Amino acid sequence: MASETEVKIRASVTKALNTSAALHRKLKNPFRKHMFLTGIHEPMTEELSLDHLEVSGDIPDAINGTYARIGPNPFNPDPRGHHWFVGDGMVHGIRLSSGRAEWYHNRYIRARTLETKGGPPAAEGPRRGARDTVNTNVLKLGGRTLALVESGPFPFELDSNLDTVQSTDLNGTLTRPFSAHPHEDPISGEWHAITYEPETQDTVWHVCLSKAGEVISERPISVADGPSIHECSLTEDYIIVFDLPVTLSMAVLAQGFHFPFRWNARHAARVGLLPRRGTVEEIIWCDVDPCYVFHVANSFQNTDGSVSIDCCAYESMFAHGPDGPNGVPCGFERWHVDPEKRRVTRAAIDPSAQEFPRIDERRFGQSYRHAWVVSQPREAVSNFVAENALYHHDLETGEKRRHDFGPDQVGGEFVFIPRAPDADEADGWLMGLVIDARNDSTQLQFFGALDIEKGPVGAVHIPHRIPPGFHGNWIPD
Repeated sequence: MASETEVKIRASVTKALNTSAALHRKLKNPFRKHMFLTGIHEPMTEELSLDHLEVSGDIPDAINGTYARIGPNPFNPDPRGHHWFVGDGMVHGIRLSSGRAEWYHNRYIRARTLETKGGPPAAEGPRRGARDTVNTNVLKLGGRTLALVESGPFPFELDSNLDTVQSTDLNGTLTRPFSAHPHEDPISGEWHAITYEPETQDTVWHVCLSKAGEVISERPISVADGPSIHECSLTEDYIIVFDLPVTLSMAVLAQGFHFPFRWNARHAARVGLLPRRGTVEEIIWCDVDPCYVFHVANSFQNTDGSVSIDCCAYESMFAHGPDGPNGVPCGFERWHVDPEKRRVTRAAIDPSAQEFPRIDERRFGQSYRHAWVVSQPREAVSNFVAENALYHHDLETGEKRRHDFGPDQVGGEFVFIPRAPDADEADGWLMGLVIDARNDSTQLQFFGALDIEKGPVGAVHIPHRIPPGFHGNWIPD
């Protein structure tokens, strides 16, 4: 725990940085056309409730619940110092029942930071500091629908209509930062996350939650430079920690940029194997070539004690401009982590640019066969969206199938829904949002998971453009 003197020094430094940041931000061009505030990324200005949605094809009758997807939607956006990752959170949802689309709702996450900009009144509930914008993931955890973000703020609980109920510290059990990417162990029902906050540069945490959604443990892990850790993964014996060369930059923060993380070539890249049933001092750090990973498809242990990690990697990240994510994609990779040699070997599954890998989550942390990914622009500097395709990787045969969404069609992350709780792996459907950039409209499309090349079996038509966001999940009844 920090001493009183350390707390005072941090407060003084933070105040000086904030003063410098505010000054430099005012000096930036307020009329600049920002790539993440215009075009396909232009924010929505209204909260809508639409009934009687048009459906084409067939929505499987077994799918009953709500598809929810969240992303940034800045309220009264200012391009000065803006970054895609910091926009006010907005959740979008389509309610499905017995083959029908009952409604579409979009709702702001009722943060205090939103209210200070003139937005809707903030929801009640505890906060961790002044920052409480939540915009990155939405999922069902411990029986509650939670909106999540990394790097500090508590989650927000949403009701069945996706309206904000409150911010939550999980019944008083969460005292540390939380993550946008907690992962459920489908065998134990526990959830695991690696979390961090910019204010603490020498520590990240492993947070473990019970099946009921309350914190069991918050274990500190020593690091250097304040790394940005977007994702984690797990196996039977380990929690996987990605300590990669994107770290906090005080200089960037002082210059008035809201997102203060940049590529740091001096920060050694490593992967940590944290024992699930041991101590943090027993973590096994394994060197890896410099790169960055946002998202993991899956990880599992091999019979020789090594670990395999399937992920989408980049040669670098946040090294080519201040506006948003930028980096040269390496493609879809399998990493072999050798705890004896303490070394990671990387091999390409598919070198083409792709992101947002998803699997049948019932196989998470275990050996598996099928993964679905969407293609991405190859350019280092782009607005991170372009006409693209959906891929299906059969990791047993090496076969790659694809569905091209078509001219001016931009597909986001697709999530898998099993046909039944005990169905075989990949026996079910995929669903995800596809934007028609030409007509400024959106579809929620459905595919048979094992034959995506046949095209969508059905779609719900949304008569407006849902801006590209981050993560969506199926919230079943």
